[in-house]
Amino acid sequence: MQWFYLLGLLISITGMAIIDWRHKLAFWKDARRTGVTLLLAVLIFILWDFFGIFLGIFFHGGSNYSLPFTIAPEFPLEELFFLFLLCYSTLVIYNGVSKWRSRI
Repeated sequence: MQWFYLLGLLISITGMAIIDWRHKLAFWKDARRTGVTLLLAVLIFILWDFFGIFLGIFFHGGSNYSLPFTIAPEFPLEELFFLFLLCYSTLVIYNGVSKWRSRI
């Protein structure tokens, strides 16, 4: 059960990639630009997380559904996948809405 959260994130990322592929919204529209955008966005959120951990705002709760180890104190491995999904889904939704609005 410790892999459920990571598995859910990976399934969600896969679903988002399928939507992206089908509608050419991010990676399948401009892979280099998307990669750079996602890398910068995820790095900003990682810095945000470390700042929140330092202030005692964020902590690893130790759920039965998450992995028992962390990359850094209070920073679980799954957080990287969550941040990627957060940024990727935002980019796909933004580009999808922009594409939809241009057709109206």
